[in-house]
Amino acid sequence: MAMDMTTRMFREEGWVRKRCKVCGKFFWTLDPDRETCGDPPCDEYSFIGKPGIPKKYTLEEMRETFLGFFEEHGHGRVKRFPVLPRWRDDVLLVGASIMDFQPWVISGEADPPANPLTISQPSIRFTDIDNVGITGRHFTIFEMMAHHAFNYPGRPVYWMDETVELAFEFFTKKLGMKAEDITFKENPWSGGGNAGPAFEVLYRGLEVATLVFMQYKKAPENASAGEVVEIKGEKYVPMETKVVDTGYGLERLVWMSQGTPTAYDAVLGYVVEPLKRMAGIERIDERILMENSRLAGMFDIEDMGDLKVLRRKVAERVGVSVEELEKAVRPYELIYAIADHTKALTFMLADGVVPSNVKAGYLARLLIRKSIRHLRELGLELPLSEIVAMHIKALSPTFPEFREMEETILDMVNVEEKRYAETLKRGSDLVRREISRLKKAGEKKIPLEDLILFYESHGLTPEIVAEVAREEGIEVEIPDNFYTLVAKGAEKTRKEAKEYAVDFELVKDLPDTRTLYYEDPFMKEFDGTVLKVIDDWVVLDGTAFYPEGGGQPCDLGELNGVKVLDVQKVGKVILHRVEKPEAFSEGQKIHGRIDWERRIGHMRHHTGTHVLMGALVRVLGKHVWQAGSQLSKDWARLDIAHYKRISDEELREIERLANRVVMENRPVRWEWLPRTEAEQKYGFRLYQGGVVPGRIIRVLKIEDWDVQACGGTHLPNTGLIGPIKILRTERIQDGVERIIFAAGDAAVKWMQETEEILRKTAEIFRVPPEKVPETAERFFNEWKQARKEVERLKKEIARLLVHELEERTERINGREFIGATVEGSVGHLREIAERLRKDDRVVVLFSREGHFVVAVGNSLELKAGDLARIITKVAGGGGGGRKELAQGRVKNVLKIGEALEEIKKTL
Repeated sequence: MAMDMTTRMFREEGWVRKRCKVCGKFFWTLDPDRETCGDPPCDEYSFIGKPGIPKKYTLEEMRETFLGFFEEHGHGRVKRFPVLPRWRDDVLLVGASIMDFQPWVISGEADPPANPLTISQPSIRFTDIDNVGITGRHFTIFEMMAHHAFNYPGRPVYWMDETVELAFEFFTKKLGMKAEDITFKENPWSGGGNAGPAFEVLYRGLEVATLVFMQYKKAPENASAGEVVEIKGEKYVPMETKVVDTGYGLERLVWMSQGTPTAYDAVLGYVVEPLKRMAGIERIDERILMENSRLAGMFDIEDMGDLKVLRRKVAERVGVSVEELEKAVRPYELIYAIADHTKALTFMLADGVVPSNVKAGYLARLLIRKSIRHLRELGLELPLSEIVAMHIKALSPTFPEFREMEETILDMVNVEEKRYAETLKRGSDLVRREISRLKKAGEKKIPLEDLILFYESHGLTPEIVAEVAREEGIEVEIPDNFYTLVAKGAEKTRKEAKEYAVDFELVKDLPDTRTLYYEDPFMKEFDGTVLKVIDDWVVLDGTAFYPEGGGQPCDLGELNGVKVLDVQKVGKVILHRVEKPEAFSEGQKIHGRIDWERRIGHMRHHTGTHVLMGALVRVLGKHVWQAGSQLSKDWARLDIAHYKRISDEELREIERLANRVVMENRPVRWEWLPRTEAEQKYGFRLYQGGVVPGRIIRVLKIEDWDVQACGGTHLPNTGLIGPIKILRTERIQDGVERIIFAAGDAAVKWMQETEEILRKTAEIFRVPPEKVPETAERFFNEWKQARKEVERLKKEIARLLVHELEERTERINGREFIGATVEGSVGHLREIAERLRKDDRVVVLFSREGHFVVAVGNSLELKAGDLARIITKVAGGGGGGRKELAQGRVKNVLKIGEALEEIKKTL
């Protein structure tokens, strides 16, 4: 993509555009003698041991300096967004500040919270996870400080000239960087479906900011060739809105100001230093760490895939062997990685991620297990939750939500650590079985896909697999970018294409259907006009029929006496599928009547879901998030993200709280709000039911209890819900609990049915209902004792029967034969037959119900299965088995004698 990137500052202040002699990319500099762009590997770090910023900054100081500078320049300060992006469904985690504003603000469907704005957004990326701890600059979590301007059509804010000037002023006048050492490298950017030209701002070998001028979006298939632009192999077309998208590395700038060997030393010392002491790591020559960082900064494990190359180069430079270097730096790298990973984990868990085997939960679990593995390699028995607690203590002044969530966060980590320990116990046997299979197949090495499968399906890290494999003499090669490969697989998300009842093109010219169910949720009948009939579907100008959506089934009923079978929404047009579409025509007047019993059941359960959700959050913790729901007239299910089973005590408290809110008859209100206003007012817990499309969203609020964006039909107060009764809970998948409950009439009906069961049980036991539990327990214990006695007697009878049958042994053609009909189950027959079996004996036993067992001695050439077929040929039925033992059942018990005679003939 060719574009003129000569800005006003470059023209007026003597900047020179040059081509880097190493990478060939263009860059801008004030130094006419400069030949390289300043980006590793074209340049090494030159600030380690020699800070590039005159003043030393902490994270808090640098963040405030940045945000304050841009506030002074007319930018509105915006609070950080959660790292779990509830407002969108196409990414798992926020990886950049611009993601906060995709797609709604960029598309113009929502206003930005300020324009221009400045923010410091915690961002999580797993693409560099294998570089973390090694290169000195890579993080899983980092804060992207940014300033954004959204230039909507006819409403420009600022563009490239001002962006470059603001960056240069911040770096030179505010931070005191040397102007001649700053370079602006031209490098187009793409991400999240958008793209544009960009500058990477580089200083002394480190990229400190990226300035993107987002002006393209992914090209549709029907885009004309004239407007298509190709960036990094993808096709884009111009956007109406042009966005200034910048990212300044908070941690990198702090590092630049301190000149420490690594960025981890500069920003994670509160964890790094205690871990060094606990692990008893000897302090090494700081020159080794500095040289390691200088060279590591030029490496990318994802690209090079070989740590040995880096080790060799560093060892040569500092004059030690590769083995000595490895021994010296490896513990530091492990501690750095642990410090970073646990910080990322703290943010994820605080923002609602629940460790699991899917989506963002899978990535949280990856961090936990990788960190535990690193602790083990260091020889530390420290619980991971203690390290997370260090982060909470250090970060709470800036992020008070961590302190509020501390108990839950630490409990989640402890539960996960316990699960991992259980996984490891089971894991070694699993690996040995796989190794045995590989050996049989002549394989000498565990393939990479098996390593990934072990991790994804069983939680076994490749290092653990390697330990077991070495004992069994099998080779394991662990790629240096293993965890990057695993994370990439997890981060692939797929948006399901929505299937509509009819083709969107058939309704796009119709007016929006008037939603009478919102105007009056208690409207049972209405009048309207038919606008169009499409196959079995009727479109009206307005309707009281609620279309399926948001977990609420559609209303059913009648139009002019014709049954309505389904109601769906396509765009903003509502369609009714009717039993007799031929009864309707355009312009026809209709009278509609909805099935009110069904609707009121849905309304009770939908409003009840919101009440129950509020109770769940208060009892289980703020990490609880709705993972799905479904309503019916008689019951509802609510799926929630939660990291362990809900106890009976917790369920009782949840139910008690929910019913208290019902009895308090709290008002339920709904309002239509612009998306950004709703988010600013209520936060992102709005999106409990998932992403809600549109510029204006409908917000449902139960007074002082629950607020959600919801399009369902609801009751005007909680008292109308009636009683709420939790019927049961299930764990439907890792990290997701399902609560089945009933509300209103459905709850009363369930309680009455349960009461009737209790009454009948009490009658059977002939005790009052309150005595049923202890009576049932007594009967159960007596039954267990009686069962044991029956088993003892059966064994005694079997012993006597064996003795009796031994005496009835016949000899046929040199073989022993026992054939008889006895009392007992097929298991009983099998036990007796096994006792009677001898090398030269055939045993055939029948029960009076027609079951049979055949046992054949090892020295005989006969097969038990063949004899079973002879029996079923005579007496009908079926059966089979192995050589020594077969069993089955005959149809005609009257022919058992005939079957025995046929066996004798065979012998």
